[in-house]
Amino acid sequence: MKRWIVNGLMVMGVTGLVSMAGGAGAAEHGGQEHGGTTTAPRAGSGTAAPQAQEHGGQAVKAEPSAAQIRQAIESHVKGIEARDGALEIEDELTGATRKLTFVRVHDRVGKTGDLYYSCTDMRDTATGELLDLDFDVDAADGHLHVVDTRLHKVAGQARYTYDEHDNRIPVSSTGSASTSGQERAY
Repeated sequence: MKRWIVNGLMVMGVTGLVSMAGGAGAAEHGGQEHGGTTTAPRAGSGTAAPQAQEHGGQAVKAEPSAAQIRQAIESHVKGIEARDGALEIEDELTGATRKLTFVRVHDRVGKTGDLYYSCTDMRDTATGELLDLDFDVDAADGHLHVVDTRLHKVAGQARYTYDEHDNRIPVSSTGSASTSGQERAY
């Protein structure tokens, strides 16, 4: 009899703990655990309605990932190639217009001011020469847009380098920079 009572109390205790655990987390906070906006369907409309926030403040704007920056550059170049056959860029030193095809985006992605950047390998369609171009990407409106393209290296020779703050520095004809800046490693 004593064993039946002990077993019965244990079953009631375990059952009570299990039923309490299911609702404990939801009952702790009436709103959200973290800030931001949660949406839930409006009755009968099938659209979402904002819910109350537990915490005030503004949501932090998410930075795009390096993979997203690289993909934006690759999509930009491949879109131009699909439309025009090649990406054209003026070689500021020679004045020639080069027609280039995409090879790859380098792994390294950086940020200077509000712009993200990465380097690409591009092949000259006329000479077969491998060139290195820098692409600047803007993410200000929540969408990634290539806003500038520069010829960085020709035949492995840099046209410019960067200082420790990612400021662009022209390379002199002797191959040395005008300051002690180091070239970005890609």
